[in-house]
Amino acid sequence: MDFGVVLQTNPPASRTVHLAKLAEQFGFTHAWTFDSHLLWQEPYVIYSRILAETTRITVGPMVTNPATRDWTVTASLYATLNDMYGNRTICGIGRGDSAVRVTGGEPTTLKTLRESIHVIRELANSRPVEYHGSTLQFPWSRGSQLDIWVAAYGPLALKLAGEVGDGFILQLADLDIASWMIKTVRDAADAAGRDPMSVKFCVAAPFYIGDDLPHMRDQTRWFGGMVGNHVADIVAKYGEHGAVPDALTDYIKGRQDYDYNEHGQAGNVHTQFVPDEIVDRFCVLGTAEQHIDKLKALKDIGVDHFAGYLQHDNKEETLRVYGETVIPTLREHIVAKV
Repeated sequence: MDFGVVLQTNPPASRTVHLAKLAEQFGFTHAWTFDSHLLWQEPYVIYSRILAETTRITVGPMVTNPATRDWTVTASLYATLNDMYGNRTICGIGRGDSAVRVTGGEPTTLKTLRESIHVIRELANSRPVEYHGSTLQFPWSRGSQLDIWVAAYGPLALKLAGEVGDGFILQLADLDIASWMIKTVRDAADAAGRDPMSVKFCVAAPFYIGDDLPHMRDQTRWFGGMVGNHVADIVAKYGEHGAVPDALTDYIKGRQDYDYNEHGQAGNVHTQFVPDEIVDRFCVLGTAEQHIDKLKALKDIGVDHFAGYLQHDNKEETLRVYGETVIPTLREHIVAKV
């Protein structure tokens, strides 16, 4: 299992860079960030600094969308970073949430998402692509490599992830929901003629090392509200007790308004509707041993990558304990002599 950390690009940018460097030192393979240009600083600028000050870690958004940048611009960003620093970028992408809603827009259609993935992937992998009636290619790009992981919750989005994604991102750590979604994505990949096991599976959720459970819950309750934005869209489209598990949809019945000014923030007052049970199921909380137990269970159902959201008041300590205890326990053990 690989490990990533998910950061917000709050100023100062040097703080984001510091946490990414610390994550690399503790054995994390990926540094992901939010991508919402009004709420936080522009991530691609900060990626350049992270890559310049690290040697191994891979960077990318969790997640970007097809609406806020021209697809060729997005592809050029990746291809440029890969040319400057080696192939150390990854693209998480979905239909859009805060980046589009804050500016008065709506999430894109799945058709648009599918088309954007194709254009971004081809260009960022130094290949030509048909776009707006012309064949385009970066004449300066050679050997760039970019995987695109699709974030999804609804049935049709999960189908798309299985059909075209190099990976699938599930933003919650509930075992039952993850198991259902992994099967749905793999079935779609198989139906499309792909090797189902070729699609990487990432579970992304807040992670907090500690022993004060009420405090940890309060620090991570925001996550259920963020997930609830996507779940509300699914319920509006498919209704209740339908195409997705009730375990994912029932908890949003108490959801009312949502303030994107508090998006992804500990103490978000618009997420008080999220019950403790959902916080515990969606997040990874507790002692190192409790983290290891839950991550082992996720690994057993097919999760390849755990990305921990670090939006709380115990950032450095959580990274340290993961680096010294959790990651070594879950990594493949190699001995010098057999």
